[in-house]
Amino acid sequence: METLKIVKIGGNIIDDSKALDAFLEQFSRMESPKLLVHGGGKLASQLAQKMEVEVKMVQGRRITDAETLDIITMVYGGKINKNIVAKLQSLSCNAIGFTGADGNTIVSVKRPVKDIDYGFVGDVETVNTEILELLMGQDIAPIFCAITHDSQGSLLNTNADTIASELAIGFAEKYNVELYYCFEKNGVLRDVNDDDSVIETITEPIYQNLLSEGIIADGMLPKLNNCFHAINKNVTKVCIGKPNMLTQATTKFTTITK
Repeated sequence: METLKIVKIGGNIIDDSKALDAFLEQFSRMESPKLLVHGGGKLASQLAQKMEVEVKMVQGRRITDAETLDIITMVYGGKINKNIVAKLQSLSCNAIGFTGADGNTIVSVKRPVKDIDYGFVGDVETVNTEILELLMGQDIAPIFCAITHDSQGSLLNTNADTIASELAIGFAEKYNVELYYCFEKNGVLRDVNDDDSVIETITEPIYQNLLSEGIIADGMLPKLNNCFHAINKNVTKVCIGKPNMLTQATTKFTTITK
């Protein structure tokens, strides 16, 4: 089986132009097939403030009303996505920008209202890989932003970590899929104030112990849930760390295993 590398970059890399340029140079040197998923960074919130649209957050998650969805679409699917594609072209890496609506690649359902109404937020239901396989077969890298659709004409704001894991699972039948979550830390840390305290391997039992000890919390919880979801659905390899883990075998990072 051919190996497919799926890389997700967080908003912290998007917000730092030097870090983004350095990452895209690394990504451009990776062998095909490859696919990139990117978050949104702070730009959507900054634009919302300029447009006097209230930014609503509950437990660290954005409430996406109609006005916010318009801003997210402009920023994620427009400015950020197309700037990444343009920079990759300058590095001789042919790329095409995607939302889940393009080519009907990712279909989601609007998140049901339970305790909180998140608005136009999507939970992924299906992934269609055929068009993406054709593009990657021509050495073209798909570049996904954090937007999907519901097949009823509506776009949906969707967690980028989830998009990356669902794409990885969708390709797992035909490829050896390696999934990399890149952010500003060396990996999952035992001490958040010590960047050298990387937990290099996390299994399900280790994860449960880390949870009970309170070492893993907040934003790392959904990220690790996506990691285990992927590894339990036949994704070959899942790693978390700084972007240089993609090219430097000796770099510290976290590997998720069964």
